[in-house]
Amino acid sequence: MGTQDAFQRLWTPHRMAYIQGENKPTGPGADDGCPFCSIPAKSDEDGLVVRRGEHVYAVLNLYPYNGGHLMTVPYRHVADYTDLTGPETTELAELTKQAMTALRTASGAQGFNIGMNQGGVAGAGIAAHLHQHIVPRWGGDTNFMPVVGHTRVLPQLLADTRKMLADAWPAA
Repeated sequence: MGTQDAFQRLWTPHRMAYIQGENKPTGPGADDGCPFCSIPAKSDEDGLVVRRGEHVYAVLNLYPYNGGHLMTVPYRHVADYTDLTGPETTELAELTKQAMTALRTASGAQGFNIGMNQGGVAGAGIAAHLHQHIVPRWGGDTNFMPVVGHTRVLPQLLADTRKMLADAWPAA
């Protein structure tokens, strides 16, 4: 029997995989276990891919900040935004717009945090492969759990979220 703590602890074992570095590359190359390079070879369901473009794909974040947290990712293993080609830059922007539309349609998102962390010192969890975050926001989504408990509660399985967003994705 554990020490009683008046429910001051929350059990979130799914976060331990992220903390321990699961799915993190062993080096900077595409062949060093980069998850963003391996996801496109999987089925949409297994890879949590919501939409595939010619140069960029949209995928659910495996360790989301909020329900529906998507990322737009170039297929090409490139670290820096300035290294994208014109078509990659254009499609990254277009899939980001489409992601916003899908999130508004599927979940009524009222706002978004959109951005990318360039380099490990800037907070990039996988710095070797560029990815842009699209995090939906709602009025009141900053409540007791994230503010006091420092924990996000996601009420839906990622597979269900992926299907809901794929179904809501706007026609190209």
